[in-house]
Amino acid sequence: MFFSIIIPLYNRPQEIDELLDSLTRLQYRSFEVIVVEDGSSISSKDIVNRYKDRLAIRYFEKRNEGQGFARNYGFSKAKGDFFIVFDSDILVPDTYLNHVLDALEKKQWDAFGGPDAAHASFTDVQKAISYSMTSPFTTGGIRGNKKHVGQFHPRSFNMGISRQVYEKTNGFRLSRRSEDIEFSIRMIGAGFRVGLIPEAFVYHKRRATFAQFFKQTHAFGKGRIDIFMLFPGELKTVHALPAVFVVGVIALFALNLFVFLHAGRPQIWIALIWIGNGFLGLYTVLLFLHALIKTRDLKVALLGVLAAYVQLFAYGTGFIRQYVSAVLLKNRCVGRCKKE
Repeated sequence: MFFSIIIPLYNRPQEIDELLDSLTRLQYRSFEVIVVEDGSSISSKDIVNRYKDRLAIRYFEKRNEGQGFARNYGFSKAKGDFFIVFDSDILVPDTYLNHVLDALEKKQWDAFGGPDAAHASFTDVQKAISYSMTSPFTTGGIRGNKKHVGQFHPRSFNMGISRQVYEKTNGFRLSRRSEDIEFSIRMIGAGFRVGLIPEAFVYHKRRATFAQFFKQTHAFGKGRIDIFMLFPGELKTVHALPAVFVVGVIALFALNLFVFLHAGRPQIWIALIWIGNGFLGLYTVLLFLHALIKTRDLKVALLGVLAAYVQLFAYGTGFIRQYVSAVLLKNRCVGRCKKE
């Protein structure tokens, strides 16, 4: 089987250099690489050209439209039987395509997704973010693992589709923000076999700072409402839990402050505070212990707790904000809004 690896790129020359370097080590060699520069102001052409003696690689430039349409452009240029989409901020293990080929032959998937992990070279913050994004104590518990909730939807940092899927669906319909979930729902609705290949993981850097992580995850929360506007049946109770968490923590903080500032408070308020603080404290302790077991690093575990709170608040506030805007105020802006 011949694979076409599609990589959309926007102002990240250092990332594409590291990703392409990892691709040179792949054991299975029947593949090409297509890099699509999506209107970048910082060109990566010279970096890509350095790999032409080690990879079957082609480089294209187009005007900026968002990663979804950049992938479609790559699909239109691809020669492969199967297309694999990567984000630029990943590293690929050398056995990746071996696992993909084995699973495709055994399961006959038309499309697949794989999980992500933290590489030893990542910073402590990146490792903490990676933990949070894959933890059962956060929204990470519903993505990229064997115990995912409901139908598995491949994500675009590590996604593969057959040429037949592309030809029937015409690829991504949205340019950005939850474009991969929308695409997954459509391909499943079209009757294609879609599954998770747990062994086909990649090392995903994600964001380097918590501020960047907040911005990214806030967009994920908004994107979940975008998907609800397109496919109402796809919104599950679990998707609203971060929003419930945000409202609960804010209410608990307000109650603590009110009781602290006012004398003669009813005992029921005191009881509610003890219960609320107890649950929040227990959650934090369990989160830390789980992070410590998974990462085996005290500093990363502590940062993992912070990352989890950042993720939950970012996702939850994005979810609430977009629900108010799109559902309550009828301001429909799904996947084609200004870049976020």
